[in-house]
Amino acid sequence: MIKVLIADDEPLITTGIRTVLESAGDIEVVAGARNGREAVELARRHRVDVALLDITMPVLDGLAAAAQLDGPRVVMLTAFGDVENIRLALQRGVSGFLLKNCAPDELIRAVRAVHAGEAYLSPAVTRQVIDMVSPGADERRREAVRRLAVLSARESDILALVAEGLSNAEVGRRVHMSEATVKTYVSRVFAKLKCANRVQAALLVRDATPPS
Repeated sequence: MIKVLIADDEPLITTGIRTVLESAGDIEVVAGARNGREAVELARRHRVDVALLDITMPVLDGLAAAAQLDGPRVVMLTAFGDVENIRLALQRGVSGFLLKNCAPDELIRAVRAVHAGEAYLSPAVTRQVIDMVSPGADERRREAVRRLAVLSARESDILALVAEGLSNAEVGRRVHMSEATVKTYVSRVFAKLKCANRVQAALLVRDATPPS
């Protein structure tokens, strides 16, 4: 079973998320917190695998709580338009991002993905960040092009699809590879580019693209 903690100061949100996750069969919600400080304490007490944290909470917000969690993978729950907090969380290596109004199957998919060691970024969140970032200036573009030059042609093709917001499975169908093979390629690309997750890689591609 995947042991999950939910931290949100809105009880209705917490109850809804718990109901969805526990319907999956392989996920157990072992704790619920109303603020970031409770989340940190409960995550340590229950040794959770995945922590779902609302970005905006009283006492200690989700970003501060995530920085204190050592062990569980963290998925941030955010409202549409909260781009600045998303970017701050990306810099801290958070494993996943979901909009609070995401579909139930996406919520389950995200928990399973981060528990398996993958990053999960809602396509809506990915598009939101990319759309809010203007194309890079000349110096940023040159740096992005230089970094991307280390990739092989196949790695570049796969990165381009990742930058579109496609999952590993969707990339595999496009390039006729198994999902496991794509996952290996994506890990290799991230290592070469020193990117922590899919959004950082997508922003790098965006910086390297000349304005139309």
